[in-house]
Amino acid sequence: MTDATLTYVQMAAGLVLLLGGADILVRSAATLARRLAVSSLVVGMTLVAFGTSAPELIVTLDAALSGAPDIAVGNIVGSNIANLLLIIGVSAAIYPIAVAASVRHDALVLAGVTVLFTALALTGVLAWWAGAILIAGLALFLASAAKREH
Repeated sequence: MTDATLTYVQMAAGLVLLLGGADILVRSAATLARRLAVSSLVVGMTLVAFGTSAPELIVTLDAALSGAPDIAVGNIVGSNIANLLLIIGVSAAIYPIAVAASVRHDALVLAGVTVLFTALALTGVLAWWAGAILIAGLALFLASAAKREH
């Protein structure tokens, strides 16, 4: 088997595993939401979001620690653009997505966070204090989501 053939086989196997894993993750998250009596939206914003972002966190940390900050920032900015425009776009093109009022609220938070990140990025360096601000914002958002749930 040639290197190119092996690469294609590995890519195909990875795609199959990714699709299977995504199906298991979505089904398990929906079951967990029902068992805990919380909305699927909250489970999606926490468990699913953190689970799918974990590989990006590892890549970004590795890039930053390896002296490749452009890869780190590009990974996150590109991922968010792809999630918003590509993933939501393709999904909505295939099947309509209902947008609840709570999602509209979260969309405003997303817009605010985007403005905040842009302002921090315009300083030229995302220093420790910028990271602390962003992490604090995440904590506030999660606390707010949990409070709205109860």
